Amino acid sequence: MDGTKRVNIRSGISVAIVLKEDQESGRLTDGIVRDILTKSPTHPHGIKVRLMSREVGRVKVIY
Repeated sequence: MDGTKRVNIRSGISVAIVLKEDQESGRLTDGIVRDILTKSPTHPHGIKVRLMSREVGRVKVIY
């Protein structure tokens, strides 16, 4: 599924995000979505979410 579309993301699903400090390296962090932070229906770099671990980043992979 596409992490750039808000409709594909909901609280409780497993995703991989890229954290702000990992944008250069592209390192992904796995977790469960707690909140969706992006209000617009799409974003070219991925929808911004907060994970259950309180980490914030943009969705790159939806499991």
